[in-house]
Order: sequence, then structure tokens, then C-alpha cells
Amino acid sequence: MARYAISDIHGCARTFKTLVLEQLQLKKTDELYLLGDYVNKGPDSKGVLDFIIHLQKQQYQVYCLRGNHDQMLLKAASKGESALNLSEPEKEMVLQNFGMQDFRKLPTTYARFIDSLPYYLELSDYYLVHAGFDFHQDDLFRDIEAMLNIRNYNVDWNRLDNKRLLHGHTPTALHAIKKSVTHQNARVNLDAGCVYYKNAAYGNLVALDLDTNLLNIQCNLDRPYTVRRKS
Repeated sequence: MARYAISDIHGCARTFKTLVLEQLQLKKTDELYLLGDYVNKGPDSKGVLDFIIHLQKQQYQVYCLRGNHDQMLLKAASKGESALNLSEPEKEMVLQNFGMQDFRKLPTTYARFIDSLPYYLELSDYYLVHAGFDFHQDDLFRDIEAMLNIRNYNVDWNRLDNKRLLHGHTPTALHAIKKSVTHQNARVNLDAGCVYYKNAAYGNLVALDLDTNLLNIQCNLDRPYTVRRKS
């Protein structure tokens, strides 16, 4: 049995499938933890969700967290496109991808899937979350806004029982992720900016083996598509 964690797929379905099926060669005895942001910005948000749902239906052990972009799409399903912090081309790409003309027409299957997702997971040796925790709060695990969106925070390891912390949310250069993993840092950001293939430091999807500390790297295979460079 192996355990893997991946974050911030952002509609890069082909890249995601290649990493899972060809590199990891995922088995039903393995555990795959996905740290959120399955949708938006990339070309095939629907394909990412379909693949995850397919794996779960086939009895693969795939455990998913909610990311801020997943939450954003869910909110748009009830409030319309004003809930989306996306460029007009990015909005249009999502609409076309799901075959919709209105975000409020998001198929129920996907809305229910996103709405079922937890904000964090605690394992025997890890905490998993999309963005992080606000350690100024009395209860870390009730601050939904922080778990989805926080950046630039310091960790109080006593409050995490000195378990390792894995998250995504903030695109990080591949060399920095490699360094963090090599040094076996207690906190590792797994967002390698897969969707931002136009940035030389980004454009990769990574999977960390939680037991061997091996980093599996897959470059973006979904290009070309319209995406803003990440500043």
C-alpha cells in the first residue's frame, strides 16, 4: 500500500490522469489524497471531476478536500458568475467545458460532489488542508476561510500534535518544493503551479509519497490554452 498527496489540479485533466495512471500506477490498495482546487483556470475542470468520481466509483481509495476554487464554483452555482474571481476568458472556458450557458446550471452531480468535501483531514502522521490554518484562532478547524485561503502563516506545531502539514493553494517553484521535500520539512506546499505553464518556474503537477517522501513530477500536458501568467 502506498499513500500519495496531490494539490491544485485546476482543470488539467490530462496531466492529472497521466500522473495517477502512468507514474503512480494507482492501485485499489493505495490511498490518494487530493488537496483541493480541481476546477477553474485550466481547460478541463469537468474532466478532472469526472476522473475523481470514476476512481471512487471503482472503489479506489481517493479522499478529496475542498479548495477555494471548488468553493467558488459551488457558490456560482447558486449566485451566478459574480461569485467567480476569474477573467472573462477563464469563465467562458469553464462554461464551455461543462456545456453550460449559465453557472447556475452546473449539473447537480458536480455541485453535490463539491458540497460533500471536507476542509481538512487528519491522518496518524499528517494534517492535510488546502491552504492552511490560522493559528491565532481558538479553534483551527472551524475557520473555513483560513483553510481555503490563508497564506503567509506561521505554524504552531504543538497545536498540530507535531504532525507533518501538507497543503497547496500558493503556486511554488518546483525547485523550492524539491528542496522542502529533500530536507523533509515538517510543512510542504505541493502546489507546483501546474496550470501556469507559461511561467518557467511552474507548469508541473506533483504527487508526494507520504511514506517514502518521494516526489513524483508530471509536467503540464494540457497546454496550450489561454491562461494569465502568474505574477
